[in-house]
Amino acid sequence: MTDVIDELHRRGLIALSTDEAALRAHLAEGPVTYYCGFDPTAPSLHVGNLVQFMLLRALQRAGHQPVVLVGGATGLIGDPGGRNSERQLNDREVVAEWVERIRRNVRPLLERPAEESGLRPPIYVNNLDWTEQLSAIDFLRAIGKNFRVSQMLAKEAVSARLNSEAGISYTEFSYQILQANDYRELYRRHGVTLQTGGSDQWGNLTAGIDLVRRTEGAGVHAMGTPLITTADGQKIGKTQGATVWLDPELMSPYAFHQYWLNVDDVDARAWLPLFCERPAEDVAALIAESEERPAARAPQRALAEDLTRLVHGDQELAQAEAAGRALFGRDDLASLDAGTLTAALTEAGSVTVDGELPTIAQLLQQTGLVSSLSEARRTVKEGGAYLNNERVADGDAVPGEDAWLPGGWLVLRRGKRAVAGVRRGA
Repeated sequence: MTDVIDELHRRGLIALSTDEAALRAHLAEGPVTYYCGFDPTAPSLHVGNLVQFMLLRALQRAGHQPVVLVGGATGLIGDPGGRNSERQLNDREVVAEWVERIRRNVRPLLERPAEESGLRPPIYVNNLDWTEQLSAIDFLRAIGKNFRVSQMLAKEAVSARLNSEAGISYTEFSYQILQANDYRELYRRHGVTLQTGGSDQWGNLTAGIDLVRRTEGAGVHAMGTPLITTADGQKIGKTQGATVWLDPELMSPYAFHQYWLNVDDVDARAWLPLFCERPAEDVAALIAESEERPAARAPQRALAEDLTRLVHGDQELAQAEAAGRALFGRDDLASLDAGTLTAALTEAGSVTVDGELPTIAQLLQQTGLVSSLSEARRTVKEGGAYLNNERVADGDAVPGEDAWLPGGWLVLRRGKRAVAGVRRGA
């Protein structure tokens, strides 16, 4: 088997692990079955979850067997980690629906194309399948007796909440027991001997190791990925306060692609080894190019290309790239279909006009590209206003019938990168 630990260190994907020498030897012995769990606390995973899949994919490439757990049970309880207040409990029907949606998110990330068909396909599990069967008596006698309250209180996620104004309920306090039991069940059912997760989950991961040791007499392992933040300390995947989702129904592939294109240079260079599976020398060359010619945005383009292909596929990547080129004047807008144009302009920002059409200057103001009509006319005069990628010469002109693009759209642009759409109403 390939020794994957060196690659993971090179890419910065390991923040914490159990005894590394023992883990390295264990991975070298033969195919290891490993798992990572995701709770359905929303209808989709987000870009912050992608770091887990980069680790899962690296282990899979090294010949090991991935297991993906979607927490239909733990999602009903809620992990106290990273929160200063109690989670709102979602209805069972909602959580069940989110489980299925997240499974659809996951499939393209680990189910490899034909050229990689020799790799082990993922096993999908739902911890509701075994947790729902437990009675309260069984839970307390078979599992709860293996936990010491003093150790549970010492876990960072619990101690932080205990010292907060909100405190912690017994429900969330018990979360670590349920996650630990997942490790025990997967060890029994599938021979899982390695759990991966975020470093903020380390207390839950080690609780699982302890439970397997106490009940099964087996030594198992854990690996924690770093928490990914921007240079100014914000969590990855927050753009203007919104979450960058993996589900195309919550965020279009175009918007997903644009997110990566627009990340800060410092963040792009830091994140490239984490998220890019290109050879190490190619990654180093992209980082060097960014330092020498930051305007080329080479790391951003690589991230946008690789991750949009991974999450959404080749066809959606091609459409997102075509939309970006067209909106910013490098390709013909007429080459875009109505669906791609609608998705791109919805994300860019748009207004709908009914009745008599405003002038181009009025549309520039209505879309927010300028703050006033005088600014709109000044922008036109200075040559900085565009309608469907054609420079506007007369701000008081009204767009003609032949200006409307598929789906009933006009594309307004101010300068090189400020774009907005105008949609014709009924």
